[in-house]
Amino acid sequence: MKKVLSVLFLSLTLVSSNVFAAPAGHDAYKERYIEVQLLGTNDFHGQLDVYSTVDGQMAGGAEYLAAYLKAYEEQNKNTLIVHAGDMVGASSPVSSLLQDEPSVEFMNRVGFDVGTVGNHEFDEGVEEMMRLIDGGEHEVTGEFEGANFPYTVANVVDEETEEPILPPYIIKKVNGMPIGFVGVVTTDTENIVLPSGIEGVTFTDEATAINNAVEGLKAEGVKSIVVLAHVPASSDEDGANPAGEVVDFAPQLDDEVDVILAGHNHSYTNAVVDGKLIVQSYSYGTAFSKIDLQIDPRTKDIVQKEAKIITTYHDGIDPDSEIKDMVNGYVEAVDPLINRVVGQTNEIITRDQNEAGESALGNLVADSQRAAMDTDFAFMNPGGIRTDLDEGEITWGELYTMLPFGNSLVTMTLTGEQIETLLEQQWAGSYPRILQLSGLHYTWDQNAPYGEKIMSMTDHEGQPIQPDGSYSVTVNNYIAEGGDGFTVLKEGENQTYGPLALDAMVEYIENQGGSIEAPELNRIAVE
Repeated sequence: MKKVLSVLFLSLTLVSSNVFAAPAGHDAYKERYIEVQLLGTNDFHGQLDVYSTVDGQMAGGAEYLAAYLKAYEEQNKNTLIVHAGDMVGASSPVSSLLQDEPSVEFMNRVGFDVGTVGNHEFDEGVEEMMRLIDGGEHEVTGEFEGANFPYTVANVVDEETEEPILPPYIIKKVNGMPIGFVGVVTTDTENIVLPSGIEGVTFTDEATAINNAVEGLKAEGVKSIVVLAHVPASSDEDGANPAGEVVDFAPQLDDEVDVILAGHNHSYTNAVVDGKLIVQSYSYGTAFSKIDLQIDPRTKDIVQKEAKIITTYHDGIDPDSEIKDMVNGYVEAVDPLINRVVGQTNEIITRDQNEAGESALGNLVADSQRAAMDTDFAFMNPGGIRTDLDEGEITWGELYTMLPFGNSLVTMTLTGEQIETLLEQQWAGSYPRILQLSGLHYTWDQNAPYGEKIMSMTDHEGQPIQPDGSYSVTVNNYIAEGGDGFTVLKEGENQTYGPLALDAMVEYIENQGGSIEAPELNRIAVE
């Protein structure tokens, strides 16, 4: 067995590493250092049965991620498996149709030790999030045991009590050494989750919450501290050019913070900023972070840290049989629905946006929503479209994975001036959110300041949009309530609810005779 594992580890792909070592003068004590391994994931999004192509090879899938984590855990008994949020939400049907309980069971079986919440854990509200963590009954799935490991979040507080809804920190002991874990989630959650999903809670500044939790940990004698931050970060593979909100606030954090696991933007990160090692391993289970720590037992502090981001390639490792059987059981339970063929396409229709911000799949989704509600225009937030449409048969399950949020369509009346404001709000946040659209054409100026970017707007027949004109518009209920910062939509008059976005997509494909093509990219222009 040892020989097999040795061959296995020689074959695994290590993308890159970053090392932060202790100062000179510790050599005499190095033999006493305790080696601790953290295996970290982020943004799994319930992709239990979904594989991805990475550098021309298959990667991801719950049974492969589990195999890697278990294999690495066998190499070091001092291992903790952790996650930085968004492990559920925007999930594939095999998880989401069962209230994401299968994804929590997956983490339980793998043996996760601690995690934090991401914005998607709030998708169905705080009460449902806490049910998945603590256990409880759901009207669809019945009784559920919950997670068998603790969650931490320091910057989400109850509006009434002003206390954190989960412990601000968790202490884990490894070979007698206490390691503190502090969880935080991006404050942008307030802008990207339905208001009903975050009712009753507020989100406080991440850095302040972390430092307050660190003070509590230090009061308990903990000096080895890891932050699980569902907050964006990125870097080059060699650690150069670190960027993102985590990188921005890292220098503000107490120096007792040693490691930060980032998330949310599905990026690669492996860099040292202000003496703090920051890592992030893409998303969907296609990679994980291997963090090696050296802890001095005299001081109980981390004196050396190193990270590698490892891709979960299928070649060179056998899938975990226990997890494979578990996933297959859930697939069989939902199989009749998810494998129903809705239509077909002879080409891949992708979410990839061109320079102007337009995508073929975005246009297709917007067309389906405009047709379902018979309005002048339709607007779709790009973050609500989670996967491409592959060539060949289109199944209900594929469409569900593409549009997983269960959002309803909403019609309203907007003036031309409000539509222009809506388009300007695409640049109101920390990064552009270019709406996918149907029935409208416009040109924007990439050099103009916020509030002055829209140069011209016409309808699909080329008629200019009049500022005082009234137009019927279709959106989903997420942005209708001001999600993604599109607050002007809350001013829309005559709001009427329609079918689910998913149902509109299914009906649109069927009404096209079951065969669809990628729409042309001619609705948005940039100068």
